[in-house]
Amino acid sequence: MQKKVNRVLFWFILIQPFLELDWFYKGPLSTILPFTIPTIIRIVGVFIVFLMYFSQKYNWQRIRKQWWVLSYIILLLIYIILHLYHVRPANFHAVDPNGYGYSTFGEIFYLLRMLLPIIILYISRYTNFSEKQFEHLIQALSGLFSLTIVITNLFVVSLTAYGSYGVRWIHANIFSWFTSNNYAYFELASKGFFYLANTISAILFFLMPLMLYFLYKDFKVLNIILVIAQALAMLMLGTKVGAYGLFIDFIVFIIFYLIHLFVLKNIKVNKKFLITILLVIVGSSIIVPHSPMFRRNTYDIGVADNRGKKANIKKNDDVLKKDLKKYKGAKREKVLKHFIKKHYYAYSLKKGFVMKGYSYKYDPDFWLTVMQSPINERLNYRHLEIKMLNKVVNNNNNKYDKFLGISYIRENNIFPLERDFLAQYYSLGIVGALLFLGVYIYELFYLLYYWFKSKENRQFINTIILIALGFILVAAFYSGNVMDYLTATLIMAFVYGYGLQLVDHANKSKKLNKS
Repeated sequence: MQKKVNRVLFWFILIQPFLELDWFYKGPLSTILPFTIPTIIRIVGVFIVFLMYFSQKYNWQRIRKQWWVLSYIILLLIYIILHLYHVRPANFHAVDPNGYGYSTFGEIFYLLRMLLPIIILYISRYTNFSEKQFEHLIQALSGLFSLTIVITNLFVVSLTAYGSYGVRWIHANIFSWFTSNNYAYFELASKGFFYLANTISAILFFLMPLMLYFLYKDFKVLNIILVIAQALAMLMLGTKVGAYGLFIDFIVFIIFYLIHLFVLKNIKVNKKFLITILLVIVGSSIIVPHSPMFRRNTYDIGVADNRGKKANIKKNDDVLKKDLKKYKGAKREKVLKHFIKKHYYAYSLKKGFVMKGYSYKYDPDFWLTVMQSPINERLNYRHLEIKMLNKVVNNNNNKYDKFLGISYIRENNIFPLERDFLAQYYSLGIVGALLFLGVYIYELFYLLYYWFKSKENRQFINTIILIALGFILVAAFYSGNVMDYLTATLIMAFVYGYGLQLVDHANKSKKLNKS
């Protein structure tokens, strides 16, 4: 049965890239069903793995002895009850009469989704995957994500990584980066057929150290191709996490490679590996100045300035000031709403923020303040997302929001905050964020503790797993779209489980050697 659990878990993790296809989230079925097909598949998949795992008597016996796991489950159940009671419409006061689309069913569904990777993390710890099985899975994931992005870019059939400009497909491939300046960054940035570029960037940032390890450990053509393809894919995505993350991966990997080589002295020199890595770094360095990410740095400010000049923002501001002084009450509010609706685009404000997220119809003065702020603040969407959420929390004026949150449904409908951990603070509160996300921080420090404690846990693979897990958590905080997205968290949870498995095996071997 244990081998069957391993096999099912292996294939379950392997299908995650297919469940991240854009069609599932923007296709015809996405408008019909109240939930996405990938989420249902994942719930069913985790349920099957769960049943298979706990159909073995010794697994039940193990968890009954783990008082900390049982305590965590009890705390989680108590929190879920309190959270659902706290965020119900009767307890929430909002300027939006629809309460930002809150749904109890949707909130329960979200909480269930957040539990899935935690279950996978726990089960993966006790499934005894070999390093070779782990290598095959990482190779397959890297290939599925990277080769899809690279091939679709080359044939110009990729979705653009930035779909908010009315462009859905890229207009040219990587060769045009060097030959033409006529394309905007969003016409060149590729995400293959996948849904969210930020999520894929974080996953590739996370997988690269593992691929570099396997290239060192198992130097062969397949791993060379996968590392090169993944490097190209990270640049093609056009995100900062993808482009900067690629070089951070190389630099940090080389630093720890040298530490293991000269300080810990538990690995050997691999000249072919070092030459290959050096060539990939040089090639990436040549490409990156021409990449979509670098084009973006100058594009947004330039477009915003042009919009402002064309619309003559200063003249509009002067007219508005006179009108606001002239009118009071309902007439003033009507004038202000009309102005915002007509001119928000000239001020480079995102339509989804103004029209839908925190609508100008219910709080025009909030948007007046935003429009009067400097251009760099208006273009800083994360700053505006936080500002909108703070306003919603202030309007609700409930001291327990800090501990129990305002609900994921409300936070997501206002606009998904692109800064994980802070996003969950708003949606779940401090208590919920600690219970659902604190697990990953705790386990990271658990692995780090044993890395320092014993040399058996300072193998090169242990170090690389620690680095990879640290990177994905950093990416989650920096760019968001990770901790609420199951493609990333399920793969991450599996790697956590494998890392914990290595520690358990090393500790067990150490005890046996002592006895």
